[in-house]
Amino acid sequence: MYLTLDMQRLQETGLLTPPDSFDGLSPIGGGSVTTWLIDTRSLWPGNSILYAPGAAHAMSLISEEERKIIMGKMFIADARMSLASALMKRLFISQALGIAWNEVRLARKGDPKHGKPCAVDAVGRVIEGIDFNISHQNGLVALIGWDGQVPHSYNSDDTINGLISPSADLRDGVTVGIDIVCVNERDDYRTIDTEGLDGWVDIYEFIFSDEERWSMKYDIDYVTLLDGSFLTRHEIGRHDRCIARNRDISCKLPSGNHVDFSSERLIEAKLRRFYTYFCYKESYIKLSGEALLAPWIRDLEFFDVRSPKPGNPARCSTHGMWGEEVDDVEVYMNGKEVSDVKMKIQSFEEGFMISTAMQGDVQGLKVPGFTTLDLNADVLDYAAAHLDHP
Repeated sequence: MYLTLDMQRLQETGLLTPPDSFDGLSPIGGGSVTTWLIDTRSLWPGNSILYAPGAAHAMSLISEEERKIIMGKMFIADARMSLASALMKRLFISQALGIAWNEVRLARKGDPKHGKPCAVDAVGRVIEGIDFNISHQNGLVALIGWDGQVPHSYNSDDTINGLISPSADLRDGVTVGIDIVCVNERDDYRTIDTEGLDGWVDIYEFIFSDEERWSMKYDIDYVTLLDGSFLTRHEIGRHDRCIARNRDISCKLPSGNHVDFSSERLIEAKLRRFYTYFCYKESYIKLSGEALLAPWIRDLEFFDVRSPKPGNPARCSTHGMWGEEVDDVEVYMNGKEVSDVKMKIQSFEEGFMISTAMQGDVQGLKVPGFTTLDLNADVLDYAAAHLDHP
């Protein structure tokens, strides 16, 4: 997710391994969907990726251009995510196309700098039948991949010769997008405390429609109390109009009991709802590789949005627990429902949410649960075994 947009106001806010051995792959007819996650927070420790244990070997498996980008990162946390991203893309392409690790070549569709990453053959032709997208945020790196199982054949110079069978049952035209948000990463309260939640939400009026922003300000999904229990939107009642922190709220429940809590819990729930909208919108526009400043961004609207309830926090390790999945959001463009897209959002630990989008011939497709990859067993060992041959 990218909130550092080129606008002064935003700056002020601070705002497949083989299919039979992995989960996270959903075979459907002539195609399959892959969803992977790598948690980089405990990988390649230290202050510099140049000297982090194991990083040199991992970087030897990617391109020189990617190595330069990674080594140019100011913070090692960003370098870790970029390195994991590069490795995941190669893993997916090598397995989807059945080619050696060293034969994987990457480019961008359309704009060579900002276009959506794609797989190409030796002469730079886009390889059809597969699509993938990566997102990273605050240590997590996630991939969604579509393998239409197009049976390509290759010449001796690694160029595509064409389809082995022109009559093969293919699912062409499926594109995928993904986004990760971290609700607790930024200090959003600095602006909220001075301008109210409504003023903070309106900073993003160039991204969200009037109706979306109204819902972010005044609708509520649930409120999580300090003891871990939840209050529903019906139990909260008209307290959902509160847009400021540090207010005392007392709700009378259907049982007749009263529950007292700080409005900070309410604002926290609305922030989670805002980031749900943001995650949906970002994953959708990444279907085509366009940025948040796409001219049609406000014409893309989401209805019946519900933020997924969080998972449990990571306690003694970085292996946090997955939370609720939500897959019934409605997508509209220019006031008309988009019928050829499927979207899902799921929480991870207390602060993360991951949204996936698929568009095209998606009838019958289902996004599987994420498989958390082990860097050594699932990625580096595979690369070593398939470095020069499929």
